[in-house]
Formats: sequence, structure tokens, C-alpha cells
Amino acid sequence: MASSPTAARPGSPLWKVVGASLIGTTIEWYDYFLYGTAAALVFGKVFFPASDPLTGTLLSFLTYAIGFAARPLGALVFGHFGDRVGRKKLLVVSLLLMGGSTTLIGLLPTYHQVGVAAPVLLTLLRLVQGFALGGEWGGAVLLVSEHGDQRRRGFWASWPQGGAPAGNLLAAGVLSLLTTVQSDATFLAWGWRVPFLLSALLVAVGMWIRLAVDESPLFKEALARAEARKASQRQPEQPPLVAVMRHHWREVLVAMGARMAENISYYVMTTFVLAYAVTQVHLPKQTALNAVLIASAVQFALIPLFGALSDRVGRKPVYLAGAVGVGIWAFVFFGLVDTRSFGSLVLAVTVGLVFHSAMYAPQAAFFSELFATRMRYSGASIGAQFASVAAGAPAPLIATALLKDYGSSTPIAVYVAIAAAITVLAVVCGRETRGSDLAETEPAAPGAEPGSAPGAAVAGEPATA
Repeated sequence: MASSPTAARPGSPLWKVVGASLIGTTIEWYDYFLYGTAAALVFGKVFFPASDPLTGTLLSFLTYAIGFAARPLGALVFGHFGDRVGRKKLLVVSLLLMGGSTTLIGLLPTYHQVGVAAPVLLTLLRLVQGFALGGEWGGAVLLVSEHGDQRRRGFWASWPQGGAPAGNLLAAGVLSLLTTVQSDATFLAWGWRVPFLLSALLVAVGMWIRLAVDESPLFKEALARAEARKASQRQPEQPPLVAVMRHHWREVLVAMGARMAENISYYVMTTFVLAYAVTQVHLPKQTALNAVLIASAVQFALIPLFGALSDRVGRKPVYLAGAVGVGIWAFVFFGLVDTRSFGSLVLAVTVGLVFHSAMYAPQAAFFSELFATRMRYSGASIGAQFASVAAGAPAPLIATALLKDYGSSTPIAVYVAIAAAITVLAVVCGRETRGSDLAETEPAAPGAEPGSAPGAAVAGEPATA
């Protein structure tokens, strides 16, 4: 007989946990996306002024991509300690690292002031950003997922995902305001630094809110069981990374494949499009930024709706609809941008982010439900962040290189469509997780066949009683 659903466990009120996770992820994504927006509009001129405009943008996106290289390392380190000492502590550390590195970017000297040391320092701080973000995502979505119950997990866990469009909205909004009230010369001279320096204030607010929530009750229970096993010396606990690779390697591959279309399409349609619209279509920076602002606002509203839909029809159908949609839309996207119409640009980015939302919203619950509690932070983070190295990291770089080599947007659309096909295959191969009881997603004892002991469960599969 299938076990009954686990009721929500005591801890901080769910709305408080959701609010803390959303605000924290918004701040971290603000910091991260601020770099991407500045890479498209500013850094090529400030840190790589000796290059022609398109090559300068390419070099700027290269430093942008380097930040993704540190995200798997952040996933490994934060995942390990997050599964050992708790989600909350690691989320505080990630917020401090991200905010500190972003603030320091705002204080960096330019290429004209210190030469090659400027892009080197920029790259080092970008690596710190990537390391911090590699640990942030998993902890934030798990803290929400593990506080609630499975009936509305897709809805509640999708709120931290809203931090991505909210952070992008905030970053693009601040830059848009500055480009409106400042001349190009003033903005390039010092105005671009203001949004980076604002991060210090945002981090202080985020820390105050994040410190006020309790640790995940599911994690506390799993930790207590692990301590009891360790004390009895009957079941020594494996390191989280080893446990993930032993019990959940298939789920890691599913998560990585699921991220391809989601990650690539997002960075092409929100970051690369800024450079494309300004340098290729010759639209004003303000026009391109305003289009991303409007689309991000729409996406922020849509994410919880798609999360709720995944609670009703399943994670996989919603995810697949988004992947198929974005693969087709990529061919329409650039044609609309090429019209040089503001309305068409807004439509292109907004519809692209609608399809992206259908993937991104259920992703938090979907990935959380794939892994056992004591290896969930590691498993979800590894699956998500290792994929980002092959997906989001090179996406603007590859798109810029394709444009430079072919002088056409069609190869870029093909690139996004291939990513969509990979995601469809991965999600089809994965199992439907809607309704999973996170408390029962536990691995079997070492040396025993899964399910051989009473109450034991195959890693990643619901137990039976």
C-alpha cells in the first residue's frame, strides 16, 4: 500500500520562507544579471577598448562566461556542506559572497587606468559571483520545497525561481534609469558603477530577512536519523557527492539535459539580444533595455502560474511544452527583432520568456523531488550547475561568434532549437515526480539491495509501507 502524504512540518511559516527565498534570490540574480547586462552594453568599452565593437563585446561575454565555470565548484562545495550542516547557513554565505564581489566590481579601475590588470580583476570577481550562485539556487528552492507539502509544491517552490526575472528586472531597470538621465559619456565614465555599488545595500536587507527563517524541518529530521545511524555504527553515512553518484546519477543526467533549452534560450533572449539589438539592428540601448524590462515583468507574474499548473497536470507536460515552444519560437524571435520595431522587440522577448517560464517554473519542484533529503542539495545543485557550463555560459558567446561568422541570426535559432531537442529527450526519459513525498525519498543502506530492509526505499523513489 502506498504511504500517505506527509503533512507540512513545523518551522517558519511558509509565506515567510517563500519571501526570504524570493528576496534573497532576487538580490543574487540582480548581481549576476547586472554583470551580463553591463557586459552587453558597457564592459567592452571600459575594459576592452582596444578592440572593434563586436570583438569587444565578444571578449566581454567571455569574462561573463567564465563566471559559469565556477558554478559547478560552488554546487559541489555548497551542496556538500548544505547537506551536512543545513540549507540556511550556506544561503547566508552565498549572499555575502555574491554581494561583496558585485560591490567590488563597482570599485574596479578601468583599462585606461591600470591596463590589463582591470579585465583580470574583473574576471576574478566574476568567478566569485559564479561560485556563490552555484550554491544559491539549490539551497533557496530546497528551503521552500522542504517546508511545504507535495500538494502545492510546484506553486510554492516556483517563487524562488521568480528571483531570476525579478533580479533581471531590477538590474535592467536601474541601468535603464541611468541611461535615461545620463549622457553616454557620463554613463561610461562612472554611471555604470552605481548599480554595482547598490548591491551592498541590497545584501544588508537580504541578510536581515534570510537570518529570520528557520532551517528546513525535513533536513533536521534527516540529520537526526543520520546521527542516530552513525551513533549505532550500523549505517555509516556516505559523503553527499558519492551518494549522489551512486544512487542518483540518472537523475543528475535528466536534470542536466532539462537545463539545456531553459538556460540557453534565456541568455540568448535576455542578454545576447541586448548586444544584437544595439550593434546589429542599431536600436538605442534604452529601447533594448525597456523591452527586456517589460518581458521580465510578465515572466515574474507567469512563473507561479506555471508552477501551479505543474501541480495539476504534472511537471513533465508543462516542461515539455516550454521546451518545444522555445525551439520553434527561436526562428520567429530574430525576425521580429530585425524589424526595428519596439513593439515587435517586446513581443519577441516576452513570448520567448513565456516558453522559458513553462520550463523554469516547475524546475524547482521537479529537481527537488528527484533526490533524497541528505543528498538533495548536492544532487539538485550538481544537475543544475554543471549543465550551466555547457548551456548558459557559452550561449551569448556562441551566439555572438555565429553572428560574426555568418552575418545571420538563423544559425543562432538552429542552436537554440538543438538545445530544445536535447531537453525534450531528457525530460521524456525522466520520471514524473508530481506528488512525491520528499520525506520518503531516501537511499537504501550501504551494501544492501534497495528496498531489502523494512521501510527502505530506492534512492529517488517513493517508499511503500
